[in-house]
Amino acid sequence: MYITIHDLKTTAVIDTIGAQLISLKDQAGTEYIWQRNPAYWGKSSPLLFPIVGNCRNDETIIEGSKWNLTKHGFCREMDFAVTEQTDTSAVFEIRDTEDTKKVYPYSFHLSLSYELKDGVLYMEYKVTNDNDRIMHYCIGAHPGFNCPMNDDSAFEDYQLVFEKEETISNMVYDCQKLHFDPSQRIKRLENSRILPITRELFKDDAVYFDDLKSRSVSLVHKETQKGVEVEFPGFETVAFWTPYPDDAPFVCVEPWNGSAVYATEDDEFIHKNHVQSLEAGESKTYGLVIRIL
Repeated sequence: MYITIHDLKTTAVIDTIGAQLISLKDQAGTEYIWQRNPAYWGKSSPLLFPIVGNCRNDETIIEGSKWNLTKHGFCREMDFAVTEQTDTSAVFEIRDTEDTKKVYPYSFHLSLSYELKDGVLYMEYKVTNDNDRIMHYCIGAHPGFNCPMNDDSAFEDYQLVFEKEETISNMVYDCQKLHFDPSQRIKRLENSRILPITRELFKDDAVYFDDLKSRSVSLVHKETQKGVEVEFPGFETVAFWTPYPDDAPFVCVEPWNGSAVYATEDDEFIHKNHVQSLEAGESKTYGLVIRIL
């Protein structure tokens, strides 16, 4: 089921399957969200939980037992209940099921709320621990944005602009061994805010920055500065991705708490980088804000 929310400036459409944002348009009708063309990628903005990326051999150890937890988790395919809805907002929620308990031992409920205010889309992810013990999880966002965003520009006319000047490198993902290798890093910025977009940037899959100061980044045309800004309060890292070597006309901006397995990690889930923990009965929220520029 599709849910539409709108204000005077912007319209958003969310699919209850995965609580996935599938459209964001301005008053002129310009579409900013990737439209799920399966020739390149059949998603548009999946919610990653309780794992981000892949575990080693799709297996992890939680509380002494081995669990088969596949890439990006199970939420992407679940049908979320709509628990609240107005013209400008909607809240989507799932809880653990018999099927989720087969791959992840915890009881939880997870909500994703959307609200439009003056043309800006505010998203809030909320995780609640329904167990009588500590719960561990990872969580991530994965919105894909059209790039180029109009017919008069090309993919490489765009750049990523960080909130703050950064001196950062990305950890290389080994596409054969399916892990990030902390010993292999590529310097991307030196006291700069601007990272040009090229196809070659993505030759090793996602470009993952695990140590940055910025909590927002913009994907914009180099000359016009038109595009989108993504703020990610509560998320500790960010990655960028588009399929390589395909000429896919989109770029994903992916705030993460967690990632694919590191070469240096063991298989204990609680040892994953940026793993999140909640005491019994506690909740935690994570923000994502998309602003059309």
